[in-house]
Amino acid sequence: MDFVKKLWPTPFKIKKGNLVSFLVQLIIFLVVVAVVGWLIGILAGLPIIGIIFSILGSLIGIYNLVGIILCILRFLGTV
Repeated sequence: MDFVKKLWPTPFKIKKGNLVSFLVQLIIFLVVVAVVGWLIGILAGLPIIGIIFSILGSLIGIYNLVGIILCILRFLGTV
């Protein structure tokens, strides 16, 4: 569990049943996904380094998806 807390520290700021902290963290993850996805979408169009940015975009998407799932689990009190 310590490894997960080091990689995703923000979901563990949520307290069980606290809707305000849950929504704040969820909005942060969604905004990060939108902004980074938009930037990587622009940079992925470059011919040579586009492959690297495509892979980086996929990894960031997975990181944010796990972060959102951890936020939900932390809000429900299962983690």
